[in-house]
Amino acid sequence: MEKKLTILDIARLCGVGKSTVSRVLNRDPRVKEETRVRVEQVIDQHGFTPCKSARAMRSQSQRVVGIIVSRLDSGSENQAVRGMLETLYGEGYDAVLMESKFSPAKVEEHLAVLERRGVDGIILFAFNDLDYAAMSPYRDKLVLVAREAPGFSSVCFDDEGAIRTMMGGLLADGVREIAYLGVDEADLTTGARRRDAYLSCCAEHGLTPRLALGDLSHQSGYRLAAELLTPATRALVCASDTLAIGAAKYLQEQGRSEVRVTGLGNNPLLGFLFPNAQSLDLGYKGAGVQAARQLLGQIESGHPPQATIAPSLT
Repeated sequence: MEKKLTILDIARLCGVGKSTVSRVLNRDPRVKEETRVRVEQVIDQHGFTPCKSARAMRSQSQRVVGIIVSRLDSGSENQAVRGMLETLYGEGYDAVLMESKFSPAKVEEHLAVLERRGVDGIILFAFNDLDYAAMSPYRDKLVLVAREAPGFSSVCFDDEGAIRTMMGGLLADGVREIAYLGVDEADLTTGARRRDAYLSCCAEHGLTPRLALGDLSHQSGYRLAAELLTPATRALVCASDTLAIGAAKYLQEQGRSEVRVTGLGNNPLLGFLFPNAQSLDLGYKGAGVQAARQLLGQIESGHPPQATIAPSLT
C-alpha cells in the first residue's frame, strides 16, 4: 500500500515550511499568491487530504510562537524578548515563554512540549552547547539567538567588536592597566568569545592581561573584582552589566573611584547606581525584532535559514 503523504511531506516537496502549507489549507490571506499556487499544485498532484484530527489540532495552535530563554532574570534577554513580542503581537501571534537555565536537557524537554502543542515557530536563546543534530526536525521553524549553527537561522551579537570598542575607548584615554571579568568558557558567546577578544587586544597593544572568570551574577562580579584589583589597576572590563554592577560595588567600598568600570548589556541599573560606569548596548531589542521577523519569514513564506548579526549601539 502506498504511504499516505503528511503535511510535512507536502512542505518538503514545495520547499516551504509546514506552517505555510497549513495556512494554505486554512486559506490564510497573508500567504503570497505564488506560494499558495505552488502549494495547491503539489496538493492536487498528490491528492493530499489532511485528516480531520490534524486540522483540528492545527486550528487550535495557529499563530503561536514558543520562546525559550536562558534566564528569566536576564536583563539582556528581557530586552530581546520585548522586541520579539512587539513584532509577534503586531502580526497577530501569541507567545509561550519558557526558561532553560542553560540546561541542554531542559531545552530538549521544552522543544518536545512546544512540538506537541503544535506551535508555529520557536525562538531559542542558545548560549551553550546543544545537540543541533537532534534539533534538525525543527530547522524550518526555529531561530537561534546569540549563537549560530550550520543550517539553522540565527541572530548573533558582535561579541568581539563590542569588547574591542570598550578596550579601544580606554586605550584612547591612555588607560593601559586593564583587567577583565568574564564568565566560564562553556558559554561560547558571553564567555569564550568576549574573553578571546580581550586577550587579542592585550596582545596587539602590548598589555599584560589580567583576568578571572565566574558566573553571571552580581556576587561573582564583586568576588572577581576583589581578586583582580591591584594598586596599578585603572579599569575593569566586564563581560556583562551584571558583573559590572558587582565590580562597581566592590570599588565603591574600597574607595577606588579612579578605576573605570565598563560592561555590556545596556542595563539601566548600572548607570543609576554608579553614574561613572559605562555600558555598551549590544542591540538586544533590535536582535529580538530581527529574530521574530526571520522566524515569520520562514513559517509564512518559506524563507531559507539565514544568519545575521545585531548591530551594537554605543
